[in-house]
Amino acid sequence: LGALPAGALVIDCSTIDVASARAVGAAAKARGIRFLDAPVSGGVAGAAAGTLTFIVGGESADFEAAKPVLACMGQNLFHAGALGAGQIAKMCNNMLLAIHMAGTAEALALGVKEGLDPGVLSTIMGKSSGNNWSLERYNPWPGVMENAPASRGYEGGFMTRLMVKDLGLAMALAEHAHSAVPMGALARNLFNLHAAKGQGTKDFSSILELYRDKTDPG
Repeated sequence: LGALPAGALVIDCSTIDVASARAVGAAAKARGIRFLDAPVSGGVAGAAAGTLTFIVGGESADFEAAKPVLACMGQNLFHAGALGAGQIAKMCNNMLLAIHMAGTAEALALGVKEGLDPGVLSTIMGKSSGNNWSLERYNPWPGVMENAPASRGYEGGFMTRLMVKDLGLAMALAEHAHSAVPMGALARNLFNLHAAKGQGTKDFSSILELYRDKTDPG
Protein backbone atom coordinates (compact mmCIF):
# COMPACT_ATOMS: atom_id res chain seq x y z
CA LEU A 1 0.00 0.00 0.00
CA GLY A 2 2.91 2.33 0.72
CA ALA A 3 3.92 2.19 -2.94
CA LEU A 4 0.51 3.36 -4.21
CA PRO A 5 -0.56 6.97 -4.69
CA ALA A 6 -3.47 8.41 -2.71
CA GLY A 7 -6.76 7.91 -4.56
CA ALA A 8 -5.65 4.67 -6.23
CA LEU A 9 -8.31 1.96 -6.53
CA VAL A 10 -7.25 -1.51 -5.39
CA ILE A 11 -9.38 -4.45 -6.52
CA ASP A 12 -8.50 -7.62 -4.61
CA CYS A 13 -9.82 -10.72 -6.38
CA SER A 14 -8.52 -13.17 -3.78
CA THR A 15 -10.88 -15.46 -1.89
CA ILE A 16 -9.82 -14.88 1.72
CA ASP A 17 -11.38 -14.58 5.16
CA VAL A 18 -13.63 -11.60 5.82
CA ALA A 19 -11.54 -10.18 8.66
CA SER A 20 -8.44 -10.02 6.46
CA ALA A 21 -10.31 -8.30 3.65
CA ARG A 22 -11.66 -5.70 6.05
CA ALA A 23 -8.27 -5.21 7.72
CA VAL A 24 -6.54 -4.56 4.40
CA GLY A 25 -9.37 -2.26 3.36
CA ALA A 26 -9.04 -0.27 6.58
CA ALA A 27 -5.27 0.02 6.11
CA ALA A 28 -5.83 1.22 2.54
CA LYS A 29 -8.40 3.79 3.63
CA ALA A 30 -5.97 5.15 6.24
CA ARG A 31 -3.58 5.92 3.37
CA GLY A 32 -6.27 7.51 1.20
CA ILE A 33 -6.48 4.46 -1.07
CA ARG A 34 -9.79 2.99 -2.25
CA PHE A 35 -10.21 -0.77 -1.81
CA LEU A 36 -12.68 -3.42 -3.01
CA ASP A 37 -12.82 -7.11 -2.20
CA ALA A 38 -13.91 -8.79 -5.44
CA PRO A 39 -13.64 -12.58 -5.35
CA VAL A 40 -14.37 -14.39 -8.59
CA SER A 41 -16.66 -17.22 -9.63
CA GLY A 42 -16.69 -19.02 -12.96
CA GLY A 43 -13.46 -21.00 -12.97
CA VAL A 44 -10.92 -21.50 -15.73
CA ALA A 45 -13.60 -21.77 -18.43
CA GLY A 46 -15.17 -18.48 -17.36
CA ALA A 47 -11.80 -16.75 -17.37
CA ALA A 48 -11.02 -18.00 -20.89
CA ALA A 49 -14.44 -16.91 -22.18
CA GLY A 50 -14.52 -13.58 -20.33
CA THR A 51 -17.73 -14.60 -18.57
CA LEU A 52 -16.55 -14.56 -14.95
CA THR A 53 -18.72 -13.36 -12.08
CA PHE A 54 -17.21 -10.73 -9.77
CA ILE A 55 -18.77 -10.49 -6.31
CA VAL A 56 -17.75 -7.13 -4.90
CA GLY A 57 -17.71 -5.60 -1.45
CA GLY A 58 -16.94 -1.93 -0.77
CA GLU A 59 -18.20 1.59 -1.42
CA SER A 60 -20.80 1.98 -4.19
CA ALA A 61 -18.78 4.74 -5.90
CA ASP A 62 -15.69 2.53 -5.94
CA PHE A 63 -17.71 -0.33 -7.40
CA GLU A 64 -18.94 1.95 -10.21
CA ALA A 65 -15.35 3.06 -10.89
CA ALA A 66 -14.20 -0.56 -11.08
CA LYS A 67 -16.93 -1.69 -13.48
CA PRO A 68 -15.11 -0.84 -16.75
CA VAL A 69 -12.11 -2.92 -15.66
CA LEU A 70 -14.13 -5.85 -14.33
CA ALA A 71 -16.38 -5.87 -17.40
CA CYS A 72 -13.34 -6.74 -19.55
CA MET A 73 -13.10 -10.05 -17.71
CA GLY A 74 -16.57 -10.71 -16.35
CA GLN A 75 -20.13 -10.93 -17.59
CA ASN A 76 -21.80 -10.68 -14.19
CA LEU A 77 -20.82 -7.91 -11.78
CA PHE A 78 -22.50 -7.84 -8.37
CA HIS A 79 -22.17 -5.29 -5.58
CA ALA A 80 -22.82 -7.48 -2.54
CA GLY A 81 -22.57 -4.69 0.05
CA ALA A 82 -19.96 -3.13 2.31
CA LEU A 83 -16.32 -4.18 2.46
CA GLY A 84 -16.08 -7.93 3.12
CA ALA A 85 -19.51 -8.67 1.64
CA GLY A 86 -17.92 -10.04 -1.52
CA GLN A 87 -16.09 -12.66 0.53
CA ILE A 88 -19.23 -13.61 2.45
CA ALA A 89 -21.27 -14.10 -0.73
CA LYS A 90 -18.47 -16.09 -2.36
CA MET A 91 -18.21 -18.43 0.64
CA CYS A 92 -21.97 -19.02 0.67
CA ASN A 93 -21.93 -19.73 -3.07
CA ASN A 94 -19.02 -22.15 -2.95
CA MET A 95 -20.44 -23.99 0.04
CA LEU A 96 -23.65 -24.54 -1.93
CA LEU A 97 -21.63 -25.57 -5.00
CA ALA A 98 -19.74 -28.18 -2.97
CA ILE A 99 -23.00 -29.53 -1.54
CA HIS A 100 -24.75 -29.97 -4.87
CA MET A 101 -21.65 -31.36 -6.60
CA ALA A 102 -21.24 -34.01 -3.90
CA GLY A 103 -24.96 -34.80 -4.09
CA THR A 104 -24.91 -35.00 -7.89
CA ALA A 105 -21.95 -37.40 -7.82
CA GLU A 106 -23.69 -39.54 -5.18
CA ALA A 107 -26.94 -39.76 -7.17
CA LEU A 108 -25.16 -40.61 -10.45
CA ALA A 109 -23.06 -43.30 -8.77
CA LEU A 110 -26.17 -44.88 -7.25
CA GLY A 111 -27.99 -44.98 -10.59
CA VAL A 112 -25.02 -46.43 -12.46
CA LYS A 113 -24.51 -49.12 -9.81
CA GLU A 114 -28.10 -50.15 -10.50
CA GLY A 115 -27.51 -50.40 -14.24
CA LEU A 116 -28.50 -46.97 -15.57
CA ASP A 117 -26.53 -45.16 -18.25
CA PRO A 118 -24.96 -42.03 -16.67
CA GLY A 119 -25.85 -39.90 -19.68
CA VAL A 120 -29.48 -41.01 -19.68
CA LEU A 121 -29.77 -40.51 -15.92
CA SER A 122 -28.21 -37.05 -16.23
CA THR A 123 -30.75 -36.09 -18.89
CA ILE A 124 -33.65 -37.35 -16.77
CA MET A 125 -32.52 -35.52 -13.62
CA GLY A 126 -31.69 -32.43 -15.69
CA LYS A 127 -35.34 -32.20 -16.75
CA SER A 128 -36.66 -33.05 -13.29
CA SER A 129 -36.65 -31.55 -9.82
CA GLY A 130 -33.09 -32.72 -9.12
CA ASN A 131 -31.59 -30.41 -11.74
CA ASN A 132 -28.72 -28.18 -10.62
CA TRP A 133 -25.69 -26.36 -12.03
CA SER A 134 -23.28 -29.26 -11.38
CA LEU A 135 -25.52 -31.64 -13.29
CA GLU A 136 -26.41 -29.28 -16.13
CA ARG A 137 -23.16 -27.38 -16.70
CA TYR A 138 -20.33 -29.32 -15.00
CA ASN A 139 -21.33 -32.95 -15.01
CA PRO A 140 -18.93 -35.04 -12.88
CA TRP A 141 -19.30 -38.29 -14.83
CA PRO A 142 -16.62 -38.83 -17.51
CA GLY A 143 -17.90 -38.71 -21.07
CA VAL A 144 -21.33 -37.28 -20.28
CA MET A 145 -20.38 -33.67 -21.00
CA GLU A 146 -17.66 -33.13 -23.58
CA ASN A 147 -16.25 -29.87 -22.23
CA ALA A 148 -16.45 -30.68 -18.52
CA PRO A 149 -13.23 -31.46 -16.60
CA ALA A 150 -14.59 -34.97 -15.94
CA SER A 151 -14.08 -35.74 -19.62
CA ARG A 152 -10.47 -34.50 -19.48
CA GLY A 153 -9.27 -36.63 -16.60
CA TYR A 154 -10.51 -33.96 -14.17
CA GLU A 155 -7.78 -31.58 -15.33
CA GLY A 156 -8.07 -27.86 -16.06
CA GLY A 157 -10.79 -26.89 -13.62
CA PHE A 158 -11.19 -25.78 -10.00
CA MET A 159 -8.83 -27.89 -7.90
CA THR A 160 -10.15 -29.95 -5.01
CA ARG A 161 -7.63 -28.38 -2.62
CA LEU A 162 -9.03 -24.93 -3.45
CA MET A 163 -12.54 -26.13 -2.70
CA VAL A 164 -11.27 -27.48 0.63
CA LYS A 165 -9.77 -24.06 1.34
CA ASP A 166 -13.01 -22.25 0.51
CA LEU A 167 -15.05 -24.65 2.62
CA GLY A 168 -12.68 -24.01 5.51
CA LEU A 169 -13.34 -20.30 5.14
CA ALA A 170 -17.09 -20.97 5.08
CA MET A 171 -16.85 -23.03 8.26
CA ALA A 172 -14.91 -20.25 10.01
CA LEU A 173 -17.56 -17.76 8.88
CA ALA A 174 -20.32 -20.03 10.19
CA GLU A 175 -18.58 -20.32 13.55
CA HIS A 176 -18.28 -16.53 13.75
CA ALA A 177 -21.97 -16.13 12.87
CA HIS A 178 -23.10 -18.99 15.17
CA SER A 179 -24.83 -20.42 12.09
CA ALA A 180 -25.64 -24.13 11.71
CA VAL A 181 -24.17 -25.53 8.47
CA PRO A 182 -24.44 -29.33 8.78
CA MET A 183 -24.47 -29.98 5.03
CA GLY A 184 -21.58 -27.58 4.47
CA ALA A 185 -19.59 -29.33 7.19
CA LEU A 186 -20.28 -32.73 5.61
CA ALA A 187 -19.24 -31.43 2.20
CA ARG A 188 -16.00 -30.14 3.70
CA ASN A 189 -15.29 -33.54 5.23
CA LEU A 190 -15.96 -35.30 1.92
CA PHE A 191 -13.72 -33.01 -0.11
CA ASN A 192 -11.04 -33.09 2.59
CA LEU A 193 -11.10 -36.90 2.50
CA HIS A 194 -10.88 -36.83 -1.30
CA ALA A 195 -7.89 -34.47 -1.18
CA ALA A 196 -6.23 -36.65 1.45
CA LYS A 197 -6.41 -39.54 -1.02
CA GLY A 198 -4.04 -37.64 -3.32
CA GLN A 199 -6.70 -35.94 -5.43
CA GLY A 200 -6.06 -32.36 -4.30
CA THR A 201 -4.89 -31.11 -7.71
CA LYS A 202 -7.76 -32.67 -9.64
CA ASP A 203 -10.92 -30.72 -10.41
CA PHE A 204 -13.39 -30.77 -7.54
CA SER A 205 -15.92 -32.72 -9.64
CA SER A 206 -13.58 -35.70 -9.19
CA ILE A 207 -15.39 -36.15 -5.86
CA LEU A 208 -17.32 -38.68 -7.96
CA GLU A 209 -14.39 -41.07 -7.50
CA LEU A 210 -15.27 -41.38 -3.80
CA TYR A 211 -18.54 -43.04 -4.81
CA ARG A 212 -17.67 -44.81 -8.02
CA ASP A 213 -16.60 -48.45 -8.41
CA LYS A 214 -13.70 -49.13 -10.77
CA THR A 215 -16.03 -51.45 -12.69
CA ASP A 216 -18.54 -48.66 -13.40
CA PRO A 217 -18.73 -47.53 -17.05
CA GLY A 218 -17.21 -44.26 -18.22
